[in-house]
Amino acid sequence: MRFCRLAAMYVMCFGVCAASDYIIQQSKSFIHSVIQLKNSVNEVAAPPHKMKLSEHPDVAAVEVLEGQVAGPKTGAVRKELATESAALQEVQPPAPKPVYVPRRRPSSEEQAKLLDKVRDYAINYTRKLPDFICLEETRRYVDTTGRETWLLVDVLTARLSYFNQKEDYTLVSQNGRLVTDVSYASMGGAFSMGDFGTDMRDIFDPASHARFAWKRWATLRGRRTHVFSYRVPLEFSRYTIAYQDEQKGAVQRIKVAYRGSVFVDEELNTILRIEQEALNIPPSFPILQAEETLDYDFTKIGDSEFFLPLVSNLKIHSHAVLTKNVKEFRHYRKFSAGAVIKFDGRELPPLPDDKTKEQMPQPQPK
Repeated sequence: MRFCRLAAMYVMCFGVCAASDYIIQQSKSFIHSVIQLKNSVNEVAAPPHKMKLSEHPDVAAVEVLEGQVAGPKTGAVRKELATESAALQEVQPPAPKPVYVPRRRPSSEEQAKLLDKVRDYAINYTRKLPDFICLEETRRYVDTTGRETWLLVDVLTARLSYFNQKEDYTLVSQNGRLVTDVSYASMGGAFSMGDFGTDMRDIFDPASHARFAWKRWATLRGRRTHVFSYRVPLEFSRYTIAYQDEQKGAVQRIKVAYRGSVFVDEELNTILRIEQEALNIPPSFPILQAEETLDYDFTKIGDSEFFLPLVSNLKIHSHAVLTKNVKEFRHYRKFSAGAVIKFDGRELPPLPDDKTKEQMPQPQPK
C-alpha cells in the first residue's frame, strides 16, 4: 500500500510538471521531492528529460545538483536540457532585499539652527494669524477607578472668535441642547487656555530659559518631524494651575515648572504638536498631576492655509478623580462683521485616530 501511495504522488507531480514551462527552481524542488520518496535514479532522471524549461540554467547549478542531489544520470539529463535551452534568457538571481539604515541624527550645529528658526516661528506665530471664528467642541470625561476607565460626562460646544490676537468664547450648546446667556467658565470642571500660540511662545521665549534636547525622529499626520524635549524651570515659568472649590468658591492658584516635547515639521520648521507636563506640584494642592497635548494642522481660511489648533487633550489628576478634556476645533471661517457658523445643536463626530496617532517613521533606503 505504501508503494502505491508513493507511485501515485510521483505520477501526480509529473503531471503538473508536464503541464507548463518550468523555471529552474521548480525543477530543483521537484527532483528533491522525488528523491525524498526514495525512487530509483532512473525514475528521477525521467521527468526532467520531458520538462520544457522557460529559463537557461547555469552550468554551476547543474553540477551542484548532479553532485549533491540527483546523481550522474539525472545530472546528464539536466546538462542536456541546459544545452537545448541555451537560447533562453539566463536565470536571474532573486532581487536582494533592501537594506535600510537609521536616519541620521542632526548635528549639534544643525539642531541649534533649527531651534533658532522654530523660536522665531513660535514667538511670531500669533502675529501672522488672520482674524477667524470656529467651533470648539469639548468632550469631558471622568474616571474614579484610577485606571483611566473614562466615562463621558458632557459635551460642550462653544463659538470661538479670534480678533486682534485675542480669543473670545461663547457657549452655544451642552449635550446637543442649545444654550444662551451661559458663560463658558460657569460650567465648572477643568479647562485650559493658550491653544492659539500662548503655549508655544512661552516655551520658546528666551525669558523662559527652556533647555532643549533633540530626542528622535517621528511621523505625524504623514509628515516627518523632529522631536525635541524641553524643560522650563520654576523661576522662569508662566505655567499656572488654578483650582476652584465648587462649595466655597475660593480659587487656589500656583505656578509650576514643566517639561514636555515639541514636534517640529522637518520641511516647514513649523510646530505640529506640543506636549507639556507640570512638575513638582506641592502635595497640599488639590491637583496632583496635569498634562496636555496640543496638535496643530493645516487649515484653510480664505485663500491661505495656516497651522491652527486641531485637537487638545488635557488630563488632570486630583485627590478624588481623574478628569480628561478632549477639545476639537472645527469649521474655521474668516472673521467678518457678518461671519456666522450655522450650528443646529448636533454634536460633531470625533476626529479619526490617524489625525492624532503617531506613525512609526519609515527607514530610509541605503
